[in-house]
Amino acid sequence: MLFLEYPSCSTCKKAKKWLDTHGVAYEDRHIKDQNPTAEELKEWQQRSGLELKKFFNTSGMKYRELELKDRLPKMSDEEKLELLASDGMLVKRPLVIGDTFVLVGFKEKEWEAALERV
Repeated sequence: MLFLEYPSCSTCKKAKKWLDTHGVAYEDRHIKDQNPTAEELKEWQQRSGLELKKFFNTSGMKYRELELKDRLPKMSDEEKLELLASDGMLVKRPLVIGDTFVLVGFKEKEWEAALERV
């Protein structure tokens, strides 16, 4: 299982602690230092069944700086994927990538449901 995080993010710290407390083994990846590629993001988005917008960190400074709230609706999926792949700070975090699921953001109930099957 892959855990993508920004180490100084409080939500990521909480999620990592949750994984550790529940004995979940994972490979840790710094989302800014090892930004997800467009190919990875496309695969994860398809596996998750979520719309691509859910992969954007809509509360981040970079999202606001680029005025993506107004721009995203006019962009193609390919453009969105390339944009996400250009800067890890645009990607919603944490992300947990399993063989059969993708979790975006930390919602404890969703994580419990997905990870109890692992």
